[in-house]
Amino acid sequence: MKKVNIGGQAVLEGVMMKGPESYALAVRTPEKEIDVQVTEYKSVGEKHKIARIPIIRGVINFIESLYIGIGTLMKSSEYYDEEEEEKTSDEKPKKEKREKTEKEKAVAEKAYMIGTLIMSLVIAIGIFMLIPVFLANFMKHVTENQLIINLTEGVLRLLLFLGYVALISLMKDIKRTFMYHGAEHKTINCLEAGDDLTVENVKKHTRFHKRCGTSFVFIVMFISIIVFMFVKTDVLWMKMVSRILLIPFIAGISYEFIRYAGRHENAFANILSKPGLWVQRLTTREPDDDMIEVAIASVDAVIDWHEYVDCVRNDSFEKPEK
Repeated sequence: MKKVNIGGQAVLEGVMMKGPESYALAVRTPEKEIDVQVTEYKSVGEKHKIARIPIIRGVINFIESLYIGIGTLMKSSEYYDEEEEEKTSDEKPKKEKREKTEKEKAVAEKAYMIGTLIMSLVIAIGIFMLIPVFLANFMKHVTENQLIINLTEGVLRLLLFLGYVALISLMKDIKRTFMYHGAEHKTINCLEAGDDLTVENVKKHTRFHKRCGTSFVFIVMFISIIVFMFVKTDVLWMKMVSRILLIPFIAGISYEFIRYAGRHENAFANILSKPGLWVQRLTTREPDDDMIEVAIASVDAVIDWHEYVDCVRNDSFEKPEK
């Protein structure tokens, strides 16, 4: 077996895990059962060599993760949308609709996901990239030093991000999602430590992980401070355009850092990973046993974890080709 990095995401009452050839969505249904859907998926990096080039692979991986993440999040919500429809079906008569073919449904879902992805990116760029530029521009009334103005912009960006995370963590549904996030991390940590995936074993592991998306976003915010310091212009619209154009470059660098930190255990990687792990205290919670069972079911659907654990214990992974 080749050594691979299993990644995941918490969704509504469930966990998505991505393996080398597929990703699985495991959801605790309203009937308290675990439903698992597996989708075969080959990363663009597996198909095209150019997509494996450093920086470029980070941008592609980021877009792929967003696409899969939004899709699985939407699918997980369908379980509970159907429950609400059943509850109200007797009260409100349903309008007759033309039944769509499976192909039409698939096309409609893909179009909706792409539209949601684009809208999500536009909103995120507006809130976390452009608003800090606009607010920091008022610093021109205090100082004309572009270094100080850009630094103020970066601090505002970090504060907006942390404030947003802290605010949504107060919502009941988000609290449960953060618990599933903790279950996802603990299960992956258990797997990578070479322990059998049982509820008791998973509970022993930490809910923090270096390759977490939360850490990635934090690193993006931090690296953007450094990069934008070299963009010297006091024209507001040029600043905003430069921020948008540099996003792929910053995302690519951030991915390389997360990739390095996830593969190395040394003082340098550990120190630079600390801030992202601290932020995960906001985005993860200790899960209950039912949530851990869901995370284990998701891993089990994308990889033979028994063989993987055996390879970890015996250090018998297939050596990568040189």
